[in-house]
Amino acid sequence: MKNKTVVSIILIIGIIIVANLISQQLFFRLDLTENGQYTLGQATKDILRNLEEPVTVTAYFSENMPPNIEKARRDFQEMLVEYANLSKGYVDYQFINPDDEEEKQQAAQAGIQPVMITMREKDQAQQQQAFLGAVVQMGGQKETIPFIQPGAPIEYELSTSIKKLAVVEKPAIGLVQGHGEPPLSELGQALQSLSILYSVENVDLQNEASIPDRFRAIAIVAPSDTIPPTQLNKLDDYLSRGGQLFIALNTVEGDLQNAQGSAISTGLESWLQQKGVEVSGSFIIDAQCGSVQVRQQQGFLTFNTAVQFPYLPIISNFPEHPITRGLEQVILSFASPLRFVGDSTTRFTPIALTSVKSGIVNPPVYFDINKQWADADFPMSGLIVGGVLEGNLVGNAYSRIVVIGDGDFPLSGQGRQGEDNISLMVNSIDWLSDDTGLIELRTKGVASRPIGQEYLSDEASSKRAFLKYLNFGLPILLVLIYGFIRVQRQKALRLKRMQERYV
Repeated sequence: MKNKTVVSIILIIGIIIVANLISQQLFFRLDLTENGQYTLGQATKDILRNLEEPVTVTAYFSENMPPNIEKARRDFQEMLVEYANLSKGYVDYQFINPDDEEEKQQAAQAGIQPVMITMREKDQAQQQQAFLGAVVQMGGQKETIPFIQPGAPIEYELSTSIKKLAVVEKPAIGLVQGHGEPPLSELGQALQSLSILYSVENVDLQNEASIPDRFRAIAIVAPSDTIPPTQLNKLDDYLSRGGQLFIALNTVEGDLQNAQGSAISTGLESWLQQKGVEVSGSFIIDAQCGSVQVRQQQGFLTFNTAVQFPYLPIISNFPEHPITRGLEQVILSFASPLRFVGDSTTRFTPIALTSVKSGIVNPPVYFDINKQWADADFPMSGLIVGGVLEGNLVGNAYSRIVVIGDGDFPLSGQGRQGEDNISLMVNSIDWLSDDTGLIELRTKGVASRPIGQEYLSDEASSKRAFLKYLNFGLPILLVLIYGFIRVQRQKALRLKRMQERYV
């Protein structure tokens, strides 16, 4: 009997060892998350299978950290296992725990700085340094991921770092300047994201005889001066050769210091209308909106209070499209609605809509920050703020234009910009440039689920109460039902055993 037990234990240990060896070669994971958080995208698979040089990933992760940090480390390590398997050995990796000064200095020289995290021990909170970064190397080049945010789309960071090292010649993207567009410094985040895969160059429509064919796409962001017809003709010529355009356009502007809003014109809106898209010269207001800081005084005290401002609509309604897949919310400022006015020779696809409570205000307008807004102020629903126009827009060549009814949404330094604002512009250019593989990875992460606007109104109070009590009572009810059924089954079994003929 004792020998059998020893043999059984040895067999179990052997099975575990063999299973671990096999799992290193045949990695499999079942992903039940809504957006496939733990499943590598097709773009990543294509990048890894086309590698021609070895890639080394050195991850600097501190150990004995809080659960969310440990989970980020484990998720990153499991992802690297999949990268190594898919690349047929071209991707190698190692993890370093910077617990001595030499390793900390090594991480710092690689561009990875420690972050401060809160540790709780014996009911006390204390700050501690932690390293959460990685260095990707190929040949003599390297890319640094300075901080791996738990829950963030790390697959995008890692795959784009590898692709940036592997790419030989980046395709060109043009950015139109010379008509009062914001300086490039205000597009810093967007340009940084675009520069990973593209070479971004300025386009001077005044001095260029025509837009070169080497540009995969042309971006026009927030012009404020008039664009002459001769330069608009150059855009027509570019489209006639199958060109792709991204246009973020202001047809209204708001001045919060003077509390006034007015219409503006650059000539681009009438040019777009000829193509089939009308950008209305009016303001969108939305009950789902951002806020502005208002200075208030109470006695001798002066303080700032955040006040909701419907002229800053928060867009979270995105119809299914590669550009907006994975986006959660984009905040606009003084946006205008779009309308399709073309014919059957072209196709218009909305990609961004306002909430169920929105409206339109025509300029000129006076901004009353302290106004008490009511549901009657938002009689409209699902106004279009972004769309795609495609077809034979000029001549017989197929071309596409992405139009957003707000020119300022990708700009930095306004205090209202979010990651999804940048992703909306970069995704649009990726899609126009036919390099769509990494779009889904950029917005892939842990999704938030804010309460829908339709549940926040006074009329929906009974619905909110019903859902609250349902969420609280349903689990208890299910447990009681299960317990009742189990008691009845046990009771029936006892009665059956008490019968004379029960064996």
